[in-house]
Amino acid sequence: MPSSKVSDDSDLHALRASIEEDLDDPAVRRKIERTLLRKLDLRMSFLVVLMILNIIDRNNTPAARLRGFEKELNLSSTQYSTGSARGKRISDTKFLPISHTVSRPSFAGAVLCRFFLGAVEAAFMPGALLLLSRWYKRDELGLRSAILFCGSFVSNAFGSLLASAILDKMEGKLHQSAWRWLFFVEGAATIVIASFGIFILPDFPSARQSWLTSAEQTLAEIRVSEEVGSQSTAASSQGGHLAELADALSDWKIWWLTLLMTFAQLSFSFAIFFPTLTATLGYDRTKTLLLCAPPWIVATLAAFALTRHSDYTRERCYHSVLAFGIGMLGFLLAMSTMNVAVRYVSLFFMAFSPVGGMCIMAWAISSIHPASKRTVGLAIINAVSQLALVAGPYAWDQGWGPSYVKSFAICLAAISASVGMTVVFRHHLATLNTRAERDEQDAAHREKGVSVKGFRYML
Repeated sequence: MPSSKVSDDSDLHALRASIEEDLDDPAVRRKIERTLLRKLDLRMSFLVVLMILNIIDRNNTPAARLRGFEKELNLSSTQYSTGSARGKRISDTKFLPISHTVSRPSFAGAVLCRFFLGAVEAAFMPGALLLLSRWYKRDELGLRSAILFCGSFVSNAFGSLLASAILDKMEGKLHQSAWRWLFFVEGAATIVIASFGIFILPDFPSARQSWLTSAEQTLAEIRVSEEVGSQSTAASSQGGHLAELADALSDWKIWWLTLLMTFAQLSFSFAIFFPTLTATLGYDRTKTLLLCAPPWIVATLAAFALTRHSDYTRERCYHSVLAFGIGMLGFLLAMSTMNVAVRYVSLFFMAFSPVGGMCIMAWAISSIHPASKRTVGLAIINAVSQLALVAGPYAWDQGWGPSYVKSFAICLAAISASVGMTVVFRHHLATLNTRAERDEQDAAHREKGVSVKGFRYML
């Protein structure tokens, strides 16, 4: 039996060596890589479906707010803001049917339900980003991350259309309010469809994938090793998990990106109240929800273009600053007037600002290495930055409407801070790249050899 196992291992090593030899041919590698990426993109697209469903069901509270949600539950504006304050993955949809089933639903009980549901869902975003980072190279991540995040744009656009249809058709059915049906329908769809992810989403490249050929599997592993680098791999294997955790917690780049994204998320809080802002244009409820769609559709198309160009040029900083700058213009326009046309145009500009966050997260994935540190780093950035969404709803008190000048001022200040921190981060990474190049040249001079280029941060 042992001899049989040794023989099998020898055959596997021989097969891998033969495949690696074939992959040395650039033409062969390009052909296999195209097939690998096509298969991988198809499976990873399910993450976008999950993102769309999740954002649709957890962003339906503002739509319900237009149809008696606050009045029927006897919520004050502050209580509504508290109920809307949540981590990234807290689900509105699931707590509200629960709160409806009790005989006397309370504000405290609703908040507790949302807290515990959010706690078990919190791993989705860092897990999704980690999965992408383990399969794709750094110059492929910008577009893929954007496609994932654009799920939120699509849900902001078509979620309003879906909400409008449900709210108009389901009022009084089975003696339930329309806003309750909104939560029932969207929550049930999310649960059913999400269960298919167990069979669709891939494991890490190091695990055997039944949907890949041997050549594609080998190339996937080679791509990971090329991207990580031998030094990073060796460093990540020393000291164990506690050492890796300590390494991540002591890396100030992770905390800088966390603070940067916290300010950015605070500036994105307008998205939670997009139907409320659209309602200030003065149209009826149905038209208000329909008018929510165009800004997010345009933002989705613009996000694909900007992130693709970011990948092509291997540049993150100024692409992020451009998106943030367009958002700043939107906030300034909204603060300056109540003119209907100008106000609506400002919503288009505002909707573009989260594209900057997409570029920042793609930048974070490529800037945190080795992979073991990246796992912890992405979790920290995602978890801590979402605290901004706890404070964000308080910036949109109904008493500040319909102009919401104070709210837009808060968003403007937050996004301005993000721009400043983005530029500073780029300067620091450029300094590290210069230092690494100098160290490599010094080492080559001492050893009288050729300088070997190591890891460089994307700027």
